[in-house]
Amino acid sequence: MGGAHDTLKSVDLDLPHHTSGKVREAWRLDNGRRLLVTTDRLSAFDRIIGFVPHKGQVLNQLAAWWFERTSDIVANHVLSLPDPNALIAIEASTLPIEVVVRSRLTGSTSTSILPRYLAGERELYGHHLPDGLTAHGALPEPIITPTTKADAGEHDVPITMEAVVEDGLLEAGLWTEVQKVALELFARGSTLASEAGFVLADTKYEFGLGADGELLLIDEVHTPDSSRYWSAEGLDDRLDAGLAPEGFDKEPVRLALRAAGYSGDGEPPALDPAIWQQTSARYVELYERLTGKTFQAGAHPIEERIHHNLAELLS
Repeated sequence: MGGAHDTLKSVDLDLPHHTSGKVREAWRLDNGRRLLVTTDRLSAFDRIIGFVPHKGQVLNQLAAWWFERTSDIVANHVLSLPDPNALIAIEASTLPIEVVVRSRLTGSTSTSILPRYLAGERELYGHHLPDGLTAHGALPEPIITPTTKADAGEHDVPITMEAVVEDGLLEAGLWTEVQKVALELFARGSTLASEAGFVLADTKYEFGLGADGELLLIDEVHTPDSSRYWSAEGLDDRLDAGLAPEGFDKEPVRLALRAAGYSGDGEPPALDPAIWQQTSARYVELYERLTGKTFQAGAHPIEERIHHNLAELLS
């Protein structure tokens, strides 16, 4: 694996109730709290491909910035950020669906709408899409395309808007509230992204219920790991020329893997260190343009700093 220089691959904390995800390590704390540490791991093809300098810090701090700027729309799980890579959050009961909002006809995975539209489908996730839409072009209006939440190692499964209630995943009133909130969040995200020179093509939201039953926005929000950001500058010209949009995420890694002929089978090829630095620079640039702040990298070694900043929790 590449990009391992000066990165947080994992973190070992002397705390019980530990779970590990693709990017985050989590521990259940007392008093209805949860500790989340965001690493620099980068996943593609449903596996960890490598490590991107500063990625975890960017994701953690950018999500916190967005949580703060959307708290008037819906409450969220943030309690504090004791470290640039760490978040203490409210322990929530996670809702059993991924809420994906899309404003563009794009994507390449089995849950994306572009491949299915190009194959002739017009009824997608309970929405009717008109003829004449173009690849990566704008949809008539943003739409919600829900999927089930897969178990580890499994894939999310698309479901229709109606099936969320019909299959008993959510009660009708709660699903109505989730839809309203998701579209308001996406509108806020699109506006602030546009002001920074980006198009927010799509994003994924996760919701949970607090101990009192309050709807909470959890996990992360509007980060380059959960969202597709495109450069607005020159976008129409690129699309007119049949080119893909310029994305601000792990695109350099994805392109390098594709150029090496890798599609997820076997050990990933070693990539030029410059690829990992280019990817890191994209994450940092996105953070700085969205927030208007200069990115300040946390002290190194990262794991030593995390232990120091979490000393009170660990004692």
